[in-house]
Amino acid sequence: MDKRSRSYDREELTELENAMVTIMRVFHLYSRYQCKLKKADLKKLINKELPQFIQEIHEPQVLDQLIADLDINGDSEIDFQEYSTLIAMVTVACQQFFVHKESK
Repeated sequence: MDKRSRSYDREELTELENAMVTIMRVFHLYSRYQCKLKKADLKKLINKELPQFIQEIHEPQVLDQLIADLDINGDSEIDFQEYSTLIAMVTVACQQFFVHKESK
């Protein structure tokens, strides 16, 4: 079976599994199944899919630096592993914010 055509019965998946499928689907939507995101595609993904979580980034160079830092192998594209690092970083930052906010 072609991995790109693999579908899951989302009703049978757990909440976390559904979240993981969504993370994969969003990556492939923006990479157009090329398994790499160009810088412009990643910026579009971040702005459209993470608007609430990145609203504090007001300086374009901050986002550019984040993307440069993600590009571990220096090929000017973001692969799924590098994208996963972004998702983890944003998740950790948001979790820290919510824990800090709830503790007040």
